[in-house]
Amino acid sequence: MQLPDDILAEITELCRRGDALAGPGRLDEAKTLYVDALRLLPGDPRDWAASTWIYVAIGDVHFQRRVFDRAYKCFHNAVLCPDGLGNPYVHLRLGQTAFELGRDDRAADELMRAFMGGGPGIFDEDDPKYLAFLRTRADLAPTPPSAEENRMCIEDPSVPPLLD
Repeated sequence: MQLPDDILAEITELCRRGDALAGPGRLDEAKTLYVDALRLLPGDPRDWAASTWIYVAIGDVHFQRRVFDRAYKCFHNAVLCPDGLGNPYVHLRLGQTAFELGRDDRAADELMRAFMGGGPGIFDEDDPKYLAFLRTRADLAPTPPSAEENRMCIEDPSVPPLLD
């Protein structure tokens, strides 16, 4: 289903203004705009793709304010929305909030989903404790070999050729 253009435009504008406020730390004002955008969605918000990024925006506000129980609920809602399940960022934040709430098994599961979908780089902009925690729960593969290392293996004369 597609949102009517006028509703989508209004939601987009509210979220754009919210993002502009969240950047400099005006989180309460940003949250108000995000909630206003969410209220514009007809019926169940989880039916609309726009709700995914709105829940993420609200969750990020709570995450920045360290209100992890509310952040967890927002990211949980986002994962139930279109394109939320499998989104590495949604799983990252869901895992981080679970970690902060002491839900270690859930945190490990969600952080692994983020790692698998976004690679180790998805953790780069956040506290290294989340990736360190994941490493205590999973044997994360080392960095894949470079193209040069792969080429050297292929050209190694001591390795017999594959038989078809």
